[in-house]
Amino acid sequence: MLVEMRTYTAHPGKWREYLKLYEAEGLAIQKRILGRMVGYYTTEFGELNQIVHLWAYQDLNERAQRRAALLHEPQWQSYVARMLPLLQRQESKILTPTGFFQPVWQEA
Repeated sequence: MLVEMRTYTAHPGKWREYLKLYEAEGLAIQKRILGRMVGYYTTEFGELNQIVHLWAYQDLNERAQRRAALLHEPQWQSYVARMLPLLQRQESKILTPTGFFQPVWQEA
């Protein structure tokens, strides 16, 4: 199991607009196609205007398949055209759990 941490930095003052648009148009599409949302957060301290979201996958192959399906979804493409102008930067990291950590979505 791995987690992708995606961090979006919005233009100053645009993170609320991003979240409103995402909730209205992007959320349902991503949940349907990507599957396991682990969390969706905004920053309060440190670098501001950031949105951090976490998605779990069995492995990189599953991630690649789901991301490809998302990118080919016409509704997602329409959403992205309106969403991207709100952002300054996007970053993606792949996180792998340590041997002693059992993610809650894997518990019996």
